[in-house]
Amino acid sequence: MTDSEQITSSNADYMAAVDLGSNSFHMVIARVIDGSLQLLHREKQKVQLAEGLNDELVLSEEAIERGLHVLAQFADTLQPFAPNAVRVIATYTLRRARNSATFLRRAKVVFPFPIEVISGQEEARFIYQGVAHFEHFSAKRLVIDIGGGSTEFAIGEGLQPLRLSSRNMGCVSYGQSHFSQGKISPRRFERAILQAEQELEPIVSSFRTAGWQQAVGTSGTVKTIKDVISGLGWNSTSLRLNDLTALKHQLLQYNNASELELNGLTDDRKLLLCPGLAILIAAFNMLQIDEMVYVDAALREGVLYEMSERLQHHDIREHTISSMMRRYTVDDAQTQRVQHTAQALFNQVQAAWQLTDDDGLLLSFACRVFEIGLHINSSGIQKHSAYILQNANLPGFNQEQQQLLACLVRFHRRKIRADELPIFSLYQLPQVINLLVLLRLAVLLNQKRRDDFIPQFTASASAQQLQLLLPPEWLAQQSVLSADLQLEQKALKKIAFRLDCPGLPETVVY
Repeated sequence: MTDSEQITSSNADYMAAVDLGSNSFHMVIARVIDGSLQLLHREKQKVQLAEGLNDELVLSEEAIERGLHVLAQFADTLQPFAPNAVRVIATYTLRRARNSATFLRRAKVVFPFPIEVISGQEEARFIYQGVAHFEHFSAKRLVIDIGGGSTEFAIGEGLQPLRLSSRNMGCVSYGQSHFSQGKISPRRFERAILQAEQELEPIVSSFRTAGWQQAVGTSGTVKTIKDVISGLGWNSTSLRLNDLTALKHQLLQYNNASELELNGLTDDRKLLLCPGLAILIAAFNMLQIDEMVYVDAALREGVLYEMSERLQHHDIREHTISSMMRRYTVDDAQTQRVQHTAQALFNQVQAAWQLTDDDGLLLSFACRVFEIGLHINSSGIQKHSAYILQNANLPGFNQEQQQLLACLVRFHRRKIRADELPIFSLYQLPQVINLLVLLRLAVLLNQKRRDDFIPQFTASASAQQLQLLLPPEWLAQQSVLSADLQLEQKALKKIAFRLDCPGLPETVVY
């Protein structure tokens, strides 16, 4: 029996993280023992997804097929795992590709687990968390991860990230643009380093101001550079700028990367060494790095640690939402009213609409931030709130979760523009509409902003329909609310949703 067969034959305590990177797809399986992660199994497949991304940011059919083939292999290993025990993260290439929805749709056929496309800053946060949990360091440290399509930078202290940035420069993309077909020359190195320095310019001041006591490099590119330098007998413990410069001069003795024969350099890394080295030299130059150590942990480990924390009910998204509320001085009493009503509605319709607990959590988050737009203006609050949520850095949220949160808040009142509802990969349209209806009703019922206003109610649901039963005698005394409920019925009817309110008095609605 193989290691992977032993692992997957009894997976009750296991979890897995899958990283769909621009150069390779990685999978890590682990289990939590006494609060610590024990890594059990790793798989890595070279996909070179970024090579299939053209100047119009369209992913080629060949690249899509390569990715789907590897996902099918991963699906076989992960077959015994429950959906909530696997988290799949997609980074730069699927973040940038205009046809990423096509890849995600076709991936569902061969790979049963949801794929989350994350922002560059969220990628940097995961990388930092992976390093911070893997190796303790009490002071501030800078973490750099050179990927296939982007390079992530993070400064943090302990487990807390302080600065996060993702720059659009990677060893695959720079290999195509500066070292095409593996060609090596002083001019190519010069142009690659200069472009990387230009890309880094916007973050230099902020990162230098924050400062650090240790610089850390992670993942394949930095590891390869370290291994090659060690193989040359120069330095086996850390990386220094003079080592990087000496390696560049060593590589300039060759005309093409295919000719490289160096200890520590594998065949699959030959074309990536020069562009990766150029990016690292630029980072050393711009950030004035004296010395860098390598740590064998990055994004996948960060994802696993966050999964383990969620299992212990420590969800970073809770901290993110609470921070947003404080920043925009949200009326906490009102959010609690709306949240309480939304939860009561959700509990009564969850089974009928087949909503998940995570759907309920996202609805709860929307209830807590729907009024952050008041910080800008009370007129058009829903638009202001949605704009903030769409453009803010929300640690813990993947791109679609952030987009769904903004969508719910954008249409929590007034007209629902069906043509402006986003197309999701992780969420079905009926699911989005159902959550939106619950939020709209919770807000509408609490418009008086009073704790003692709403009586006991019941709700029942079926496909594209909800029945809300309020006490008739109470409704008869609420002329404004009755009119608003009738307006809500009309608004929802335009998106083919039926809201029934038995006993609703006849009110003239304009």
